[in-house]
Amino acid sequence: MSSIRIEEVKGGEEERRRISVHSHIRGLGVVNGKVEKIAGGFVGQVEAREAAAMVVKIIKAGKFSGKGVLIVGPPGTGKTALAIGIARELGADTPFVHLNAAEIYSVEIKKTEFLMRALRKAIGLRIREWRRVYEGVVKSIEFKYGKHPYNPYIQVPVGATVKLKTTDEEKILKVPQEIAAQLIELGISTGDVIMIDEETGRVIVEGQVQGEGEEQYDIYVKHRLEVPKGPVHKEKEITRFFTLHDLDLYQARQQGLVSAMLFGVFTEEKEIPSEVRNAVDNFVKETVDKGNGELIPGVLFVDDAHMLDIETWAFFTKAMEMEMSPIMIFATNRGITKIRGTDIEAPHGIPLDLLDRLIIIRTRPYNEDEVREIVSIRAREEGVKLDNDALDYLTKIGVENSLRYAIQLLTPAQIRAKEQNRSNVTKDDVEYVRKLFLSLRESVEYVKQHEELFLK
Repeated sequence: MSSIRIEEVKGGEEERRRISVHSHIRGLGVVNGKVEKIAGGFVGQVEAREAAAMVVKIIKAGKFSGKGVLIVGPPGTGKTALAIGIARELGADTPFVHLNAAEIYSVEIKKTEFLMRALRKAIGLRIREWRRVYEGVVKSIEFKYGKHPYNPYIQVPVGATVKLKTTDEEKILKVPQEIAAQLIELGISTGDVIMIDEETGRVIVEGQVQGEGEEQYDIYVKHRLEVPKGPVHKEKEITRFFTLHDLDLYQARQQGLVSAMLFGVFTEEKEIPSEVRNAVDNFVKETVDKGNGELIPGVLFVDDAHMLDIETWAFFTKAMEMEMSPIMIFATNRGITKIRGTDIEAPHGIPLDLLDRLIIIRTRPYNEDEVREIVSIRAREEGVKLDNDALDYLTKIGVENSLRYAIQLLTPAQIRAKEQNRSNVTKDDVEYVRKLFLSLRESVEYVKQHEELFLK
């Protein structure tokens, strides 16, 4: 690949984020080696979290090969949260792939290909390499525009001039169109700390430096950094992260381009050939053996595991014995049920030979105090201000119906409160939205009451 030409010129609103169901989970709530009742976004389930924390210790000790985890318990008892907590404890950049068993049967590719991709997405490779880069705080940036080659009425960036500064020096760089386009796409502005790879021209945004007299905020969109030290142009160790699936796709496309040049036809295959994955595995092993990379086994979490069929269980049994394999965690709320694809009944719908290889963790229903605390945490996470009477009523709903139902009422109750020109949600708001939305139990009662009116 030819180097990107970079010339040195001598001389002179609040953050919006998506609140997910488990965005409050920070870990397993282990404080000073002990699982606290309320910590890490968890409330209760101390026994289950202690078991999960022990699993994390086994994984970090490198003695989890050939095993998997099964989390069993009633609906709404934190099985998914427990899996996320395990991933959080393993490290901030640990890949976490959430797969529902039903997804396997609704894809256009083969089940084995779909599952293999999920496995490879859950394994990461952290690569470290020394590169010649330009790094510094953007002090000024000016773009040069020209006419679009095919549309004279549209202007496109044809280059840019960027002034970068470190604690030791300041340089003005003239960069070509490829880099200018990246600077616009990334929204680079003054105060941003950026790094430009001299060879590839890839632009990396590292964060932002606070300017003098700038207002302080509690939350920033970009990571806050000190002004970089040393020269602007230097050799620096760069860390990049890929999943094995990322590398598979890259290798497959490279081979596709070679075929296109040889035969004049380019087709993107729905399945990644085994020789491509073998080549990637060899590259990964070579990178790790040379000390230039680190393999990061992530977590593949399969929810509603009772929906997996006998063929899929056979695949996972073999996958557990693979040299490069993620941590596999399964979850189910079923008791004795048939293994899909057979007439055989088994605990949780899982073949006994595989069930014997799984470390089983159980979750239990929450008590009233735990329901109250969880509702309170979710309300804070979603920015819902609850009056005490509203919290009491939601707690009662969670105990009598389900925790999920109580949490689902938070947002509509908040919307109703705003319509009434109130910032706090009251019991009246909760009662109003509860009449609009049925709980599972109420829905079943309604069906039974009007059974003759429903189609069969």
